[in-house]
Amino acid sequence: MTADDSFNRLDDDDYPAYTMGRAAEMLGTTQGFLRALGEARLITPLRSAGGHRRYSRYQLRIAARARELVDQGTPIEAACRIIILEDQLEEAQRINAEHRHAAESATPTNAA
Repeated sequence: MTADDSFNRLDDDDYPAYTMGRAAEMLGTTQGFLRALGEARLITPLRSAGGHRRYSRYQLRIAARARELVDQGTPIEAACRIIILEDQLEEAQRINAEHRHAAESATPTNAA
């Protein structure tokens, strides 16, 4: 991958563009907090060739949500479970909306 390819991928929410230090700084948290999220399997950062953790913008949004819950007094394990359930609910609602739209499109309208 060339430098130009990396620059073009910065708009990609899944591109692991942020080091652990930068991610912690952006979130206003510690690197240990990010490690804890990884241990809880909420986010799994990619590893650079040198073995360093790299985070995507999508992962940073999840980490920010976890921090919000933890700051409100929720234990980190519970916060991770809440986020996973929220994500599953959102996905189920998206699928239901797609099925509803498909069913509506397949139903012929009766013109009187």
